[in-house]
Amino acid sequence: MNSMYFTEEHEAFRASFKEFLQKEVVPHINKWEKDGRVERFIWKKFGEMGYFGLNTPEEFGGLNLDLFYTVIFLEELQKVNSGGFAAAMWAHEYLAMTHLNKEGSDFIKNKYLVPSVEGDMIGCLCITEPFGGSDVAGMRSTAIKQGDKYILNGSKTFITNGVDSDYLIVSARTNPSDKYKGISLFVVDRNSKGLSATRLEKLGWKASDTGEIAFDNVEIPAENLLGEEGKGFPYIMQHFALERLVMGVNAHARAEYAVDYALNYIQERVAFGKSLDNFQVLRHKIAEMASRVDMCREYNYSITKRLDDGQYVVKEASMSKLLSTKMADEVIYDALQMLGGYGYMEEYPLARLLRDSRLGPIGGGTSEILKEIIAKIVIDRKEYKPAT
Repeated sequence: MNSMYFTEEHEAFRASFKEFLQKEVVPHINKWEKDGRVERFIWKKFGEMGYFGLNTPEEFGGLNLDLFYTVIFLEELQKVNSGGFAAAMWAHEYLAMTHLNKEGSDFIKNKYLVPSVEGDMIGCLCITEPFGGSDVAGMRSTAIKQGDKYILNGSKTFITNGVDSDYLIVSARTNPSDKYKGISLFVVDRNSKGLSATRLEKLGWKASDTGEIAFDNVEIPAENLLGEEGKGFPYIMQHFALERLVMGVNAHARAEYAVDYALNYIQERVAFGKSLDNFQVLRHKIAEMASRVDMCREYNYSITKRLDDGQYVVKEASMSKLLSTKMADEVIYDALQMLGGYGYMEEYPLARLLRDSRLGPIGGGTSEILKEIIAKIVIDRKEYKPAT
């Protein structure tokens, strides 16, 4: 591993987390893939080990560690070969909990963040809408203030942990007349009257619970407002950098897993009297695949360092997700091809890996949207700034 970024403490954490996953998670993966949900007990085990508090301040039960612990967390989750399980974990910690950490009041942090760190509560982030997609500013959900509460109406879709979570971080329009300054964020309790959820069936990420959420006159206490009213859009945009870097790291990690698996296979598989790793066409393909993985991984590590140092990395994180997810799809496709007919069989891991990987260029901002964001920065010299 690259010592320029990882210390002995990082590597000790990696070894410990890898052992934890093999013991506590891997034996259950196939069941969760079949059931379409992750059983509750594993959340508590993650919490007890401190894995949900890597970036949370110590005063709220976290460990307050640097972002390279997050990178290790993400990389090793990809290697249990269940994109759905991995998504359930990181969506809780790096989508829902990020907003609690950054915009939550002390009241909200004590009520929702602390039990989230401990694994007693599960969160989800609700931004995407059935008619909105990547157009965050075009959302239709509304939260109109009435006295000491807001009345929430609307719907969200493609929400990871959207059915089984205990609370929802919801974006809604508090000022319908202002496109960008009229959006706010709220914490909404799962048991709120008027809230309903429907489970969605997906191509991949089978172990994660993905839902469509409906809000029918849901009452939200005013104290559940995250940050300032009207600043929801810049809050969301600000945290997209981390989300896209998470997706980029996930991509290089699953691609690395695919290369390692394919390499082991061709070293053991014999055809025409010799192992497949002696055939030049496969040797050169592995060389190309490994090179592409390394290039993305090193770029992602450099972005992680800059983000950890407090830099605003919207352009770089967008580039990371755009190129890393494309690379992962292509590398995993080539890895599956190397296994021949066995690659297409469910008992081998690459069939699931291929399906799970396909969400990479879609979730968290499609590749098409990312290209336009990058084009605005590079061509139009647009500057994206953090929320103030």
